[in-house]
Amino acid sequence: MAYRLPPLNALRAFEAAARHLSFSKAAEELFVTPAAISHQIKSLEEFLGVQLFRRMNRALALTDAAQACLPRLRQGFDALSEAVDLVRAQEDSGLLTVSLTPSFAVKWLVPRLDRFSALHPNIEMRIAASSRQLDLRGGGQRSSTDLVDFRREDVDLAIRFGSGDYPDFHVTKLFSVHATPLCSPALLKRNPLNEPADLAQHVLLHDETVYGPEYTPEREPMWRVWLRAAGVADRVDARRGPHFSSASLTIEAALDGQGVALGLPVLALADIQTGRLVAPFGRQVPIEFAYWIVCPMITAQRPKIVAFRKWLLDEARRDEALLAQLGNLRGGR
Repeated sequence: MAYRLPPLNALRAFEAAARHLSFSKAAEELFVTPAAISHQIKSLEEFLGVQLFRRMNRALALTDAAQACLPRLRQGFDALSEAVDLVRAQEDSGLLTVSLTPSFAVKWLVPRLDRFSALHPNIEMRIAASSRQLDLRGGGQRSSTDLVDFRREDVDLAIRFGSGDYPDFHVTKLFSVHATPLCSPALLKRNPLNEPADLAQHVLLHDETVYGPEYTPEREPMWRVWLRAAGVADRVDARRGPHFSSASLTIEAALDGQGVALGLPVLALADIQTGRLVAPFGRQVPIEFAYWIVCPMITAQRPKIVAFRKWLLDEARRDEALLAQLGNLRGGR
């Protein structure tokens, strides 16, 4: 249905002037000049073909036509205000779809998600966990993996492990990561690790995701990077041992006592706190990739996205403080 309506500014000027019975007070309320209010009223009278005000000495009075339409006009403004409030409420509530990898969902996000729900009960979460990388390029080039994008998948926000180089997107670093050997206390009881060279007597568990999205088997094993930092690269074969395509699988293998994982403490923090995993050596090596919060520029300031991003950052700072309290992560000796 097409509505033949005068400009909204003219209606606002009339309602304010009618309420105050003063062009000056209406102008002050609407942050314009009295001349602008007078011009808006005149254009509205011309549009309607009726007179709305009777100008008297230092006073204004409403005409019969103005008095007749004013209540309905105020009802209309009330309805518009309610509609705007409804839209704002929907933006601060409703469904929020987050794309992330299964490992990050299982080991980091899901165990703490109830804290976000308690703070924001009106936001309904949908966790879209997939090993597919989100296509942050918006089309064009694609890798051999099955990519998704914000538009086709109705994704509001993504958490991605990578370089952070996502042009034309709103990008916030969640946290940097480091890798260190992790294993179960039971494994250490069977076969102690007193120094890094003792790793030669253990099965090494490889988490391919610590390479980031550009992992290829030809790249230098991250275990070799750590062993070199520990000064024992020539004494331990960095290539032996099973490889896992996700951090959660690697951590599960370590929890099961199948070997020593080169893992990310930030993803294994709960297991470290409960003593299910220990870090026999304090040395950590930085990973070139980090975790990033990514969303389209156009939606970055929507209230529900702002709320979730702030909560993520608060949780990340909380974890950093917990890791600092654990010191060098050593345990199980």
